[in-house]
Amino acid sequence: MQIRRSRERGFADHGWLRSFHTFSFADYHDPQHMGFRALRVINEDRVEPGRGFGTHAHRDMEIISYVLEGQLAHKDSMGTGSVIRPGDVQRMSAGTGVTHSEFNPSPDELVHFLQIWILPERRGIAPSYEQKSFPESERRGALRLVASPGGETGSVQVHQDVRLYAALLNEGERVRHEVLPGRHAWIHVARGSIDLRGEHLEAGDAAALSEPASLELSASSGTEVLVFDLA
Repeated sequence: MQIRRSRERGFADHGWLRSFHTFSFADYHDPQHMGFRALRVINEDRVEPGRGFGTHAHRDMEIISYVLEGQLAHKDSMGTGSVIRPGDVQRMSAGTGVTHSEFNPSPDELVHFLQIWILPERRGIAPSYEQKSFPESERRGALRLVASPGGETGSVQVHQDVRLYAALLNEGERVRHEVLPGRHAWIHVARGSIDLRGEHLEAGDAAALSEPASLELSASSGTEVLVFDLA
């Protein structure tokens, strides 16, 4: 198991935006951390009230937004307009090309969210958008599937062999995930802390595993954690 500590991540402070980069992104380049399997980007972003990302372009990428605090307004060239809040998962397939903007509509509250990029199974797919809400009750004390190739169990659909789970854990609660032969796992602690195979992971820390295993995640404080199961 490999550990990626929060303090080792790249960091950019633009005043209105403070962003931590788990993998190489923009001006932060680390050849040892270019992604993990099809997982290419995990950016932990905090955007000041009334500020945001102006219209910009993407292509050939599966982009997932996961809000931890506050709200994020989204508009794109497909005609989609929405607001993403905690418990929501947004998936945008950039495919052949799409432009979009993201904005914190609140006059006084920060928005804290994770932007996740996944390499698609093939290039040139048609752009598309999907957003679903996963109540706290479905994530409390359990790994809830929130993204998968076929949109299983009500999850958003991604065009890649990746399954993303989210869990909210109280102190002392435990969840298990089976890493099957030929699969790989990336565990990202969004908030709080967990103990995993003798390692203590705090918010922003991550762990990677590329062998069959039964993983037990034990929360040592109120915790929000994401588990990626990848081919």
